Amino acid sequence: MTTSLAMMLVLGMTANALFVKMRLPGLLGMLLLGVLLGPYALDWLDADMLRLSGDLRLLALIVILLRAGLGIKREALNRVGMTALKLSCIPGLCEGFTIAFAAVYLLGFSFIEGGILGFIVAAVSPAVVVPPMLYFIDNHIGAKNNVPTLILAGASVDDVFAITLFSAFLGLYGGQHASIAFQIAGIPFSIVLGVGLGLVASIVLVRLFTAFHIRSTKKVMIILGVAIFLTAVEQAFKANVEIASLLGVMTIGFILLEKMPEVAEKLAGKFNRIWLFAEILLFVLVGAQVNIHVALDAGLTGLLLIGIGLTARSAGVILSTAGTDLSRKERFFCIVSYLPKATVQAAIGAIPLSMGVPSGDVILAIAVLSILITAPIGAIGIEYFSKRCLDREPESA
Repeated sequence: MTTSLAMMLVLGMTANALFVKMRLPGLLGMLLLGVLLGPYALDWLDADMLRLSGDLRLLALIVILLRAGLGIKREALNRVGMTALKLSCIPGLCEGFTIAFAAVYLLGFSFIEGGILGFIVAAVSPAVVVPPMLYFIDNHIGAKNNVPTLILAGASVDDVFAITLFSAFLGLYGGQHASIAFQIAGIPFSIVLGVGLGLVASIVLVRLFTAFHIRSTKKVMIILGVAIFLTAVEQAFKANVEIASLLGVMTIGFILLEKMPEVAEKLAGKFNRIWLFAEILLFVLVGAQVNIHVALDAGLTGLLLIGIGLTARSAGVILSTAGTDLSRKERFFCIVSYLPKATVQAAIGAIPLSMGVPSGDVILAIAVLSILITAPIGAIGIEYFSKRCLDREPESA
């Protein structure tokens, strides 16, 4: 496994540097490297590394979400709050239900099978979206209307809706008496629980760091441990109640920035350095989950479904940003930023097949195809259109 790790690190840094030199997003190079090294291509990664893939990807997501929390200021969040709330649910619901209905006509699915597919595909990828938004925040790009903060906050909650409704449709297929309306109504409770846990954890951390002199490196280790524990709490109670633990992870960073800004600034620098390592693990291992042979089975119908879903999602973004101060260019940038999919699709795309859903192979194929199509388009689009749609504000702004 250590050889696989060394290969991922060396080749991952090389792929990142090459793609940046070609003026393409570095994460795209790491994703493609993962596809190449994974079990469905060259198969050079150790089986133990692949078995640990889920935990390692979660750890990398925790690192970037903690860093995201440390970069969101209260005044910026207050200004985008209502729009971010709309962006967190309306685009995903539009895409998920549109695909559900379209799959009935295009694939002959039942509506329940269509819903399973729709809300696998509907989840936007925080792994692809969050890192560039943090870069834009740090460099005051799009700061006038807080566009990066808006997208970062909305995309982080988007997955909660998608995964909850995916679970609801999967429960309906398995004969459980789950009400879709009840599941949607329960999502705010899930969010409140996640944020509440993060709030409690952050209060404890603030008191600990205030009472004792602890070096920044040790603070990072403590925060990471607490954040991992939050995700463990979610897993422990998953059968009874959904907890949006990753929102709790972001909350920790947000509260630390609010209460201890000087400490938070130092911690943000530490997490930036950890992310240099963690991003290679995240994107290479996400790529390794992509079965390109399965994706090809989705065919033109799969492409059509993904296109229909993205059109509905884009309409949802337009609806969510209507009546705001955002310019047309900024709204278009929001649409582009809400395209990429990767993390959730790689994590749950195979679940219907493993549970014996007859259409599980088709669902997996379309989920994988959505990664191959939207992750590169989204990553390239975010970088390209950020220069054309977002203004760089002076640092004093």
